[in-house]
This record gives sequence, C-alpha cells and structure tokens, in this order.
Amino acid sequence: MNKNSNMSILLKGILLENPVFVLILGTCPTLATTTSVIGAIGMGLAATAVLICSNMVISLLRKVIPDSVRIPCYIVIIAGFVTIVQMVIHAYLPELYELLGVYLALITVNCIILGRAEMFAGKNSVGKSALDGIGMGLGFTLALLLIATVREVIGLGSFAGIEIPFLVDYKIEFFTKAPGGFLVYGIMIAVVYKLTHGKAPYKKEAGCKGCPSAAMCSGHSCEATAKEDI
Repeated sequence: MNKNSNMSILLKGILLENPVFVLILGTCPTLATTTSVIGAIGMGLAATAVLICSNMVISLLRKVIPDSVRIPCYIVIIAGFVTIVQMVIHAYLPELYELLGVYLALITVNCIILGRAEMFAGKNSVGKSALDGIGMGLGFTLALLLIATVREVIGLGSFAGIEIPFLVDYKIEFFTKAPGGFLVYGIMIAVVYKLTHGKAPYKKEAGCKGCPSAAMCSGHSCEATAKEDI
C-alpha cells in the first residue's frame, strides 16, 4: 500500500473529515455522553474498537456478502462487536458501563460506524479499512473529548471528576444541559469549519466536489438535486 495514501486515510478523520464536526454524524452520543470527560473517552474508545473491528470484517467479506442484503449483514456484524465490547466493559469497568448506560448498546446504530461500512469498508482492502476505522475513531474520540472538556470544566467546575478549586464555586450548570451541549457543539463546528478554510461538505457551492460523503450518493446526482431546489 502507498504510504502517503495510507497516511491520508488515517489522518482525514481527525480534522478534514471529522465525523462529528465535519460530517455531522453521531450527534446523539456526542451530546449525551459529553457531560463528563470520563464518559466521553469511554464512549469514544468503545466506538473506535467497534469501528476498527467491523470495518476489517466487512472489508474481508465484501465480495461474499450479496449486495441486496449488505446493510442487514453490516448491522449484524456491528452488533456482534458491540455486544463483545459491552460485555468486556460490564465485566471490567462496571462504573463506566453504568455511566454510558443505553448509549453503549446504541453504538450498533451509530451512523458513523454504518456509514463507514457502506462508504469505505465495503469498497476497500482490509488494511485500508482498518486505517479508516482508526482515523475516524480517533476523530470521534477527540471530538467527544473536546466537547466534554468544555462542558465539564464550565458546567461542573471539574475535569475527569476532579474538582478545580477556583472554578467549582463559579460553575454554570447550563452547560451540562442539552441547550448548553448544543451551544458548545455549534461553536466547535464553526471553529473547525474556519480551520479547514471551508473544506467542509456544507460549502456554499452546490454539487459533490470536495464533499467527503460524495461516494454515498451513488446513483443520484447532487448537482441535479441542487438545481431542482433552486
């Protein structure tokens, strides 16, 4: 495999195609588990493990799975790895298991994982699919960590459960609530958009050029849709 291509696949999920800040996927666990840094890291690593494993298996079986039932097959594979991760966390990290609650099981329907299976793993080699899983998983984890840091520090006056003496008396609980989460999330999307100089898929120009999700539009014309909307 080409080293430059591999590095590009690995790094794109961290910023240019970050699943949370650029592709705007997985918003449900993003907002639900970022009230604490521990919960955010736990969710990020759990999703990353499932993403890497499911990407590799789906890539390995991509020529065997019939196209007509590929989505149900993908979901079964993903659900299998989610169950394994869930059992491991329940056995060895019971506090984290309780903290994540139902959102741990809901990794099965996380659109980031299913999206990468459909868009990348089902069309590329096992090695490249593993790199894609690592990159997207790291991007997802980093996004959760950044949002959780802001929300916990400002909203609870602590970091990873450790109180910050000069902030604990000035905490703003608004940031631990849903509106506060949306506010922080929106600001960070704007910051990442600025850092990528408008390379996000929601540019003003109509069409598929430069959109990381263009491959998912097979059989449809974004340009035609854009013209119809006009």
